[in-house]
Amino acid sequence: MISLDKLKKGERAVIKDLITEGIPLTLLEMGCLPGNEVTILGLASRKGPIYLKIDESHMSIDFVTASQVLVELKK
Repeated sequence: MISLDKLKKGERAVIKDLITEGIPLTLLEMGCLPGNEVTILGLASRKGPIYLKIDESHMSIDFVTASQVLVELKK
């Protein structure tokens, strides 16, 4: 498993675990849950926001939050 912030644009993964202490409730409500698929749509430079799609929801999350989402790459 790797953290979501390590993925590159276009990569897809399945959420496996969350370090829940830092995950905002709204992110959970939008589908950031174990078992859901995530696709990286865009990355800002210098540890900026990450634009992603979880199932059919599009959202941006900050780099620190992304580092607390553990995923497994899809091949």
